[in-house]
Amino acid sequence: MPAGARGLNILMNRYRLQWMEQMAHRENRIVDTTIMASLQNGTAFFASTALIAIGGVLALLQSTDVVLTLVGELPLGEPTTRGSWEIKVIGLAVIFVYAFFKFAWSYRLFNYAAILLGAVPILRPDNEEKVLAAARRAAAMNTVAGRHFNRGQRAFFFALAYLGWFISAYVLLGTTAAVLYVMWRRQFLSDAREAVLRDEKT
Repeated sequence: MPAGARGLNILMNRYRLQWMEQMAHRENRIVDTTIMASLQNGTAFFASTALIAIGGVLALLQSTDVVLTLVGELPLGEPTTRGSWEIKVIGLAVIFVYAFFKFAWSYRLFNYAAILLGAVPILRPDNEEKVLAAARRAAAMNTVAGRHFNRGQRAFFFALAYLGWFISAYVLLGTTAAVLYVMWRRQFLSDAREAVLRDEKT
């Protein structure tokens, strides 16, 4: 949406471009490769977490009877059938599988971004346009990788909201609304966004 152009993620994408343009003026790029390694490690961590979550969800299918009794005794719990419970669990598994694929693809894209970073030539007076074009290419790949990483994280957030459905549909509505509010606030009203904009406002 047009309002998304003022969100924290878009603002950070601008700094990804600035980072790569600054990198093009450095002959020693150890700092840049270290940052790329940090991004890759964080993505790998979340991909591993998604696999663990998938295993936990599949374990729920093996203890359906116990869980159904527990959920039915909750204050807001609604009676549910085995088939309905299994559909809900499979739905949760689908969300975590989606998150895993997003994180795994993001990790791969960060690898590509690192390769493109390494392919940026050393800046000389006669090749400035070529170098800046290569730096922007690396920044674009970095931005795409970050976009897929964000989608994987959002899948995690909505998986937490999805847990409300195991209690009742009304709880699902409440948890989904809460997650949407938190995500919106982080993008447009967070102190992190204010920190990014601080120097631009002065």
